[in-house]
Amino acid sequence: MLPRILGWAVVLGTAAVAVVLLWPQAFGLQNQWVAAHVVALRGTAAACAVIAALGLALLAIPRATRTFGIAMAVVLASYAVGNVAVLGARGFGGSDVAGEEASVTVLSWNTLGEVPDATTIAGLALDEGADVVVLPETTEPLGEEVAVAMRDGGSPIWVHTVAFDEVAKARSTTILISPDLGEYEVMSALVPGPPGNTNTVPSIVAEPVGGDGPRIVAVHAVAPIRWELRNWRSDLDWLAAQCSGENVIMAGDFNATVDHFAGRGVDGGDLGRCRDAAVAGGAGGLGTWPTDVPEFLGSPIDHVLATPGWQVDAFRVIGEIDGSGSDHRPVVATLSPAS
Repeated sequence: MLPRILGWAVVLGTAAVAVVLLWPQAFGLQNQWVAAHVVALRGTAAACAVIAALGLALLAIPRATRTFGIAMAVVLASYAVGNVAVLGARGFGGSDVAGEEASVTVLSWNTLGEVPDATTIAGLALDEGADVVVLPETTEPLGEEVAVAMRDGGSPIWVHTVAFDEVAKARSTTILISPDLGEYEVMSALVPGPPGNTNTVPSIVAEPVGGDGPRIVAVHAVAPIRWELRNWRSDLDWLAAQCSGENVIMAGDFNATVDHFAGRGVDGGDLGRCRDAAVAGGAGGLGTWPTDVPEFLGSPIDHVLATPGWQVDAFRVIGEIDGSGSDHRPVVATLSPAS
């Protein structure tokens, strides 16, 4: 009798943990240690659950452990199916549909401290027809090299960089903006932390000088490693506050999925008033990090977001250049003014 009671306690306990990890935002745990990391890798969690379910199914062969093995396998398989369903609802595809004449194409790529060279970055930006290029972990000199290469390719572009220091290239973020969008000035502070910037690695808030174009935010939030969890949560709060206006486009390495955004959206937005272009474009289930695992197993932490005044014409996770050296895949979105 006691082994049976203990067995069912394990089954029910596992089921409770699975429910929490499947949808931690229902319990306010999406930004907490362990839950934040598991939900960031839904595809990997699903794959591990399937493997464990198959292993436990072997316990169903001996009569003495048949009920326990079947029950545990069902719990883990259900958890795997739930994760795949969430990712499937967010999308495994994407779109290459051309935007309108007034559209804006935004390319974002964390360069892992400038591992891809200027020619590779500029070539990708030119191929995609990018009007805005967001490059976390890219210093001003490389940004200028990219701009020169784009100018030589027939697409002149302005360069803006914010660097907290020169200790590491990750402490710099660069944004390139087409003159077609007008003149921009950087409003971000050159020191870490709110109210002027993210905490550990820099983001850029670029405002149109004439006041007509969108506010453009180049994002780099710190990763949610144990000793940076408080700064990570603060970064997401600060980024949500930057999307409080009517005309905002944000892009970059958020080190967070849409699950982690939960509770920070207003007026129907995912983060502040901004909505995720990957989900709208049918590619929100594709992982952008790391590049050494398939997209299904990765984490979709690189985003393009925009306020409701923009509609998503196309969104794509670019997996064709995984061998370029960065551990992030670029993402590209085409946005146009909503009707």
